[in-house]
Amino acid sequence: MSYEFLNRPRRLRDHPVLNSMTTETHLSKSDLVLPVFVTESDENPVPIPSMPEIFRWPVNLLTEKIVEWKSLGIRAFALFPHIDESKKDAKGSEILNPKSLVYQAVRQVKDALDDIALIADLALDPYTLHGQDGILSEDARVDNDPTVEVLAEAAVLAAQAGYDLVAPSDMMDGRVQKIRERLEAEGFIHTGIISYSAKFSSSYYGPFRDAVGSKTDSPVDKSGYQLCPANFREACRELALDASEGADILMVKPAEPYLDVISHARDTFDLPIAAYQVSGEYSRLWAAHMQGWLDLDKCALESLVSIKRAGADLIFTYFAERISKLI
Repeated sequence: MSYEFLNRPRRLRDHPVLNSMTTETHLSKSDLVLPVFVTESDENPVPIPSMPEIFRWPVNLLTEKIVEWKSLGIRAFALFPHIDESKKDAKGSEILNPKSLVYQAVRQVKDALDDIALIADLALDPYTLHGQDGILSEDARVDNDPTVEVLAEAAVLAAQAGYDLVAPSDMMDGRVQKIRERLEAEGFIHTGIISYSAKFSSSYYGPFRDAVGSKTDSPVDKSGYQLCPANFREACRELALDASEGADILMVKPAEPYLDVISHARDTFDLPIAAYQVSGEYSRLWAAHMQGWLDLDKCALESLVSIKRAGADLIFTYFAERISKLI
């Protein structure tokens, strides 16, 4: 039996070649940024139990591993430190040590490679005993302005060490402007800022805190400076502020639970938009896969395509290595 339907969208979907030619969103390797955890250990990579296939990499093995990742087509890497507890204090002072782990790491890598992009995370939580992203005031609140001063100084150290981009992930008020001013004053006009502009106080960060060693005995409440997950308009305001203060790239974090915010950012700003598919997004897919409930590769790819479709130009993802072997 045949019906006289004028509109049959399946005509294109049903033809493999035409289906491929009319695909609207394309994910490429150049869209991906691989977050990398670096450790002071000089022995073997340390597996992170809550993040299958992800490791902390000793500095002495990092360059060789980045060469391997680069051969897969990954060209951008965000480095996160796991430092010894003995180097942590209440103020996160180790971030201002020019010989600290992340500065050593970038110098070593850049001595061997010059056709990659390295991104420095600017936040105090890997360096503080209390696990907060800033210096605490006498009433135990995160003190915004002294924290911003530390971040601006750390940005200069990162630029001096060789980072191409600095990424303030702390959500302190005014830090993008202060960082841009300090970089300009020190002559680092080519060092870019990728700002965690709309970073939500999310429950998806747990495995990351395991990875960098910032998890404390008691849960750390960051709702006083990270965005409330229910607040869309506030996220829009934060994006606009960071754009006006000199950010080169605006980031939304987490990614898939906040596709509406990514879409708004893409429609509103001419700047590149980044999204961070965070550790909890990664680990939940792995957990379902390990139970036999989901196909890991297909779901990871679908998730990343949805983030790209929403408007992200860059995607920070722990799936970068796995997906680069598939696309």
